[in-house]
Parts: sequence; C-alpha cells; structure tokens
Amino acid sequence: MLALGCAAVMPMVLASACGSESDPAPDPGTSNSVTYSDAACPSPNVPAFPQLDLGPEFTCGTLTVPEDRSRPDGRQIGLAVARLPAASPTPRPDPLVYLTGGPGGPALASAAQLADLGLNRDRDVLFLAQRGTMHADPYLSCPEIDEFQTTQTGLSPLDPATAPLDVEATQTCRNRLAGGGSDLGAYDTAENAADVADLRVALGLDEWNVYGVSYGSDLALSVLRDHPDGVRSVVLDSVVPTQSNIIGEFWPNAAEGYRALLDACAAQPGCAGAYPGLADEFTATVNRLAAAPLTVDLPGGRVVIDGYTLANLVIQMSLAAGTFAGLPALIHAMAGGDGVPAATALAGTITPPSLIGYGLSYGVFCGEDTAFTDREQVRADAKAALPQFPDTVLSLVPQAARIFDDCDVWDVPAADSRVHDTTTSDVPTLLLAGSLDAVTPPSRARAAAETLSRSDVLVFPGLGHDVLQSSQCAPAVTVGFLESPGGDYDTSCLDQVRVPTFTTP
Repeated sequence: MLALGCAAVMPMVLASACGSESDPAPDPGTSNSVTYSDAACPSPNVPAFPQLDLGPEFTCGTLTVPEDRSRPDGRQIGLAVARLPAASPTPRPDPLVYLTGGPGGPALASAAQLADLGLNRDRDVLFLAQRGTMHADPYLSCPEIDEFQTTQTGLSPLDPATAPLDVEATQTCRNRLAGGGSDLGAYDTAENAADVADLRVALGLDEWNVYGVSYGSDLALSVLRDHPDGVRSVVLDSVVPTQSNIIGEFWPNAAEGYRALLDACAAQPGCAGAYPGLADEFTATVNRLAAAPLTVDLPGGRVVIDGYTLANLVIQMSLAAGTFAGLPALIHAMAGGDGVPAATALAGTITPPSLIGYGLSYGVFCGEDTAFTDREQVRADAKAALPQFPDTVLSLVPQAARIFDDCDVWDVPAADSRVHDTTTSDVPTLLLAGSLDAVTPPSRARAAAETLSRSDVLVFPGLGHDVLQSSQCAPAVTVGFLESPGGDYDTSCLDQVRVPTFTTP
C-alpha cells in the first residue's frame, strides 16, 4: 500500500460527500455539531513503539465533526488533536498545523519525532488525526491487509495466484468496516479538508500556518483552495498538486526518480567507475526478473524478487532517509544475481501493522484517483515514461500494485471532479522537494507552484521523500519561513546539502 508521507513514522503510504458540481464545498464552522473538547493524550501513543509516546509537554483534545457534512445531524466522528507548545515564552498567536501523509498515516505518531526538530521555536504545533486514522473514532484499520502485505514478501506480485489473495484481504476488510456502520464514502479529501478548517474555527484561531507532507500536501492545498480563511502561510513537502491523479503519475514520477539516481551515480567518479552502465543494468535486471523471479532465503523467511518488486523497491527506498548511499550497489548486486541486499532492504520496507487507516487510503485512491482514469491510460502513460520496462511490470502500480482491483471491491462513489481543481493563491507558500524522490519528484513541486504567486521551490540535493525529517537544513528553513513568509528568510544552509557518496566495493 502506498505510503505518501508515512516515512515520517516508519519507512513504508474522495468518495463524494460534496453533492453535485453546483453544490458548495462543505462549509466549516456553520454546523452546531462541530465541537472541540480537551482530552487525555493517548498512552501508549503507538503500541510497541514507546519511543513515539507523547511527552508531558503535549496536551490533547478531540474535534467532533459530522461523518458526512451533507447530513450534519447524522453520525458524528471524533478526531484526536495533539498540541506541542511553543518553546518561546512569548509565542506567536498563529500556530502551525501539521498534516501527515499516507493517505491514512498516523499524525500523532509523527508528533513525537517532530518534537525534536524545533518547529515549535516560536509557535505551537498542532497535530490532527485525520478521519479514519489512528486515534480517530472510528479508526478504519485493516489487519487483513497488513497481514497480506507481510505475506507478500514471499510471493511474486506478478504471479496471477497472488492477485486473489490481495483482493480477498481488501474485500474482507471492506465488509467488516461497512458492517460496523461507517460510511466509507465519507472518508475523502473534501471532508478531510473541512475537518482541518473546522479545527481552526473550533480553537478560536484568527490565523494559522499549514504544513502538509506528501498526501498531506494535497490536503493542505485543498484547504488553501476551498477554505482559505485564516491561512497565513503554507509549507508543502514532497508535493502532490491538487490537479494530479497520483495513481496515473506513479510510474512517470518513478521514471524521474530513477533518472535522478542514475545520473547522480554517473556524476561521482567512484560510483561511475564501480558501476558502469548502471542504467542498462537496472533495466535489464527488471526485465530478467519479470520473466524469472529470484527467491532469497533470509533468517526471517523467504523473499521473492520479481521485476515489479525490484522496480518498486527502488521507489520505496526513496521514502526513507539515509537509504540512497547503498542503492547503486544494491542494483549492481541484483544484476549479478546476488539478491541478499535487495531482499534485506525489501524486508525493511514493510510497514508495521496497525499504523494505517485504510478507510481513508482507499477513500482517496478509489474515489479521487482510479475513478478519474482507467487501467489502459495508466499503462499507456507508464509505457511512455519507461518504454524499456516489460508490460507485465507496468500493468501493476507502484506502492499499490492492484489498486484498480482493490477499488472495484472497495466500492465508493466517485468524488466531485472539483477535487482535482488547481489551487490558485497568493498566500506565501514554501515548497520542499528532494532531488532523488521517486514518489513526488521536484517536477511536482514546480507544477503546484505555477499557480501560487508568492511561492518558493527549494530542491534539496540527495534527499528523497519527506524532506523535513531528512535534513537539519529543512527545519531551519521552515522555521525561518514561518517567521518571515514574505520572503526575508535564510536558505543558505541549502548550499551545504550534498548528494551522498555512493557505496563502492
């Protein structure tokens, strides 16, 4: 499953409630059913990961909103909120709200990690558990899918026998969640953005600043477009423009990321000398493994690597900080028949169970993305971007291999087409991109910035997804931008960010 921004937690991921195209978007603050109340912070925050517990400096609450804003007197849902207070004794009145990725990632799990980055130097930082995610009520998790994801490391995704196992897990979870009373069509970006806007109103804030990473950047841009009141500035990290159909862009984005990595290796004499022709090796190995997968026995169990698995692994590794130095060596080893480095890396990309709110994941992917394209178009765009990759590999989608099959059984209505309207704004916006990001490459940040008249795009050399947590420079730049969003902030530390020295024999 996709982990847009879930690298913020561990290396890993719009059914219409808006009505017809003539209906207005959900309007925050107009329903008496939206309330905010103080609550104890969750403890443990993330079971089995005590390092992610929230310290005593955090305070928490619950935002209660309608599940479906077209029925404000209907079912109510609760969204956990954590507040990290400003370190300054004279904090600014405009806090920063942090919107995590996924879709479906656990925002409060990120809170503990981000507490050390200094984002709260001058202002409070708020973390909102998006609808359907961990610490929201309901939490729409899918242990059935988590179990399949773990099992799949020992299977070939290209094997036709794997497909029904995938779809069965999705169908089983869907039936269970729907049977529990959740309206799965209400877990989408339009409602999600209205939740965010309602939080500002419920807290009585005149202004705030919005940070979004990966899918959270799509959500932040949706807030800026549909609920701009009170938005003082925006920071977008690993950007997904609102006009994007991310399912259709995954392979083209991957092609951009592959090229950046291979070019970076070629630019270093040591890497170029150790792995001449690495680009050709990579393509040839993907083709060879598509026809004849390799089985690797690790102490933890059997791992199967086929052409899709290798191609997707390189993408997945751009989600986690600190993984690039050994990536050319991994590709070269795989080309020579040594699958242990790749198998070991693959085992490390499995998201721990019970972290992802799949109800929101599929609500977004199915209602907003697959509903507006089809398998044939996605394959055609993939082939145009990667003409030397085999059709069998390109028939699956990176990070969400059988998303069309999954969406067939998830069965939520298509979102209002306005969910993909471009965001146009003059609110000061900082866009962060990693040069080696194979999920949301720098071209995506530049595309979003075209209609943001007061925006800056900063590309961090050698970094991948989730720039904020991958560099000491990014938090410093972000804090400076929040203090002076008009443009007078220091970006000089970016000059010291370098592509890592790739590992060679």
